[in-house]
Amino acid sequence: MIPRRPVTVTTRSYADRMASILLFHSMYGLRPAVTAAADRFRAAGHVVHVPDLYEGRIADTPEEGEALRDEIGRDELLRRAVAAAAPHAGDGLVYAGLSLGAAVAQTLALADEKARGLLLLHGTSDLADDARTEIPVQLHVADPDTYEPVDWQNAWYLRMRKAGADVEVFRYPGAGHLFTDPDLPDYDAESAGRVWPIALDFVDGL
Repeated sequence: MIPRRPVTVTTRSYADRMASILLFHSMYGLRPAVTAAADRFRAAGHVVHVPDLYEGRIADTPEEGEALRDEIGRDELLRRAVAAAAPHAGDGLVYAGLSLGAAVAQTLALADEKARGLLLLHGTSDLADDARTEIPVQLHVADPDTYEPVDWQNAWYLRMRKAGADVEVFRYPGAGHLFTDPDLPDYDAESAGRVWPIALDFVDGL
C-alpha cells in the first residue's frame, strides 16, 4: 500500500484579500459619485483612500473642470498625488481613478514597484517607450469616447501590453464619457450598473 502524502491547503487570509486602494477623482473634483465609488469598495472589505487633488474645489461643467485642471497644472497635480500615495505605498496599493484621475493613477502605478493593480475608469495616459510593469490593468471606457478616441485606445493597449501588463478592456457603447456619475449628463445607468461588479471582482482577485 502506497502511503498518502499529506495535503497542505494554503488559503489567503482576510487581510491578504483586502486591498488598499488609492482612488483619484476626475477633472470635476471630489464629487459625490467618487465617494460613492469608494464606499462600494469599502463595503466589499477594502481600504480606500480618496485624495482631493483640487483641495475642496468642485466643477459643475467640463469647461470649469478643464479650467481648474489647467490652473493647478499637471506637475502640481502629480505632486499632490504622490504626496497622497506616500503614506500608503508600502501596503502595495491598487491605483484607481476616473477620467483625469485615471491618468494620474496610471502614472503613479507604473512608477511604483509595489503596486498590486491598476483600475482605470473613463481614461488612460500615455506610456514612456521604456515603461515596464507586470501589474494587472483593467480599463472601462465609453464607446465611442471623445476624450479617448479608438486609435488612442488601441495604441495605449498595445503599449501597455508591450510594457508587460496584463490588460482587460471593457467598452460601453452609447454611454457618455463619465457615465458612472449620476449627477452628470454623461450618466448611463445600464452601463454604470455593469461596471461595478466587474471592477469589484478585479480588485477582489488582486
